[in-house]
Amino acid sequence: MISDTRHTRGGDVSLCFRDTGSGPTVVLLHGTTANLGVWDPVVARLGNGVRTIAVDQRGHGRSDKPATGYGAAEYCSDVLDLVTELGCGPVVVCGHSLGARNAVVLAHQHPEVVVGVVAVDYTPYVEAQVLDDLESRVRGGDRRFETITEVRSYLRHRYPLLPDDAIERRAGYGYVADHDGVRALAAPTAMVRTVEGLRRDFDTQTREVAVPVTLLRGEHSRIVSKRAFAATRSLRPDFHAVEVAGVDHYIPEEDPDVVAEQILRTVRAVT
Repeated sequence: MISDTRHTRGGDVSLCFRDTGSGPTVVLLHGTTANLGVWDPVVARLGNGVRTIAVDQRGHGRSDKPATGYGAAEYCSDVLDLVTELGCGPVVVCGHSLGARNAVVLAHQHPEVVVGVVAVDYTPYVEAQVLDDLESRVRGGDRRFETITEVRSYLRHRYPLLPDDAIERRAGYGYVADHDGVRALAAPTAMVRTVEGLRRDFDTQTREVAVPVTLLRGEHSRIVSKRAFAATRSLRPDFHAVEVAGVDHYIPEEDPDVVAEQILRTVRAVT
């Protein structure tokens, strides 16, 4: 499942990524505890006319896991290094959750590199209680499993709306067997520090970002409340905003068609 991935050679952190297709480049950034595999259904729908670079962000998947450096600045620096190494800019960045925050911040910092953003189910103004709950879930995932079947059961309970193929991908990409059972590839300390970084709001960057941005929110999202989504739309009424019916936070896996559609819409607008 991971044989076609590569690793960056430059930068302070080596990132695992999958480079597919040709044409305008779209960088895909997953959410907290996830990995590049969650983008497979979106990549399939985009087809070969778009070059997609799906990334395991630092601390996740098969990328390096430094002890520190899990704020927006470090995450964004990694993506900038990746784009520079591959010489693939300017790019559109589609990010989910943590990746959405990183996409907006990077576009604010480097509009010459990021010319469009699709921000999936993460905005400014996420409530502190939401992040408290997220930290609890992250800490709860720091455990050993006896078998991959137990992992699948855990994922099914944690992500009730995910289709079966998405559960299989998360289990296959995100966990590894060792001498003591099965463990998540996402580094536990890195995940906690990532949530700490998410507590620093990015309303200033959102207010000032100068490239086209599309916001997506799942109708049943437990992360982006209706209040947070409305406040962000009031902050930037020029953003294209879509509420996706019948899904929760995990839109790329639950409705990859709408994510692919909005990526293509952005690509057409900036190329």
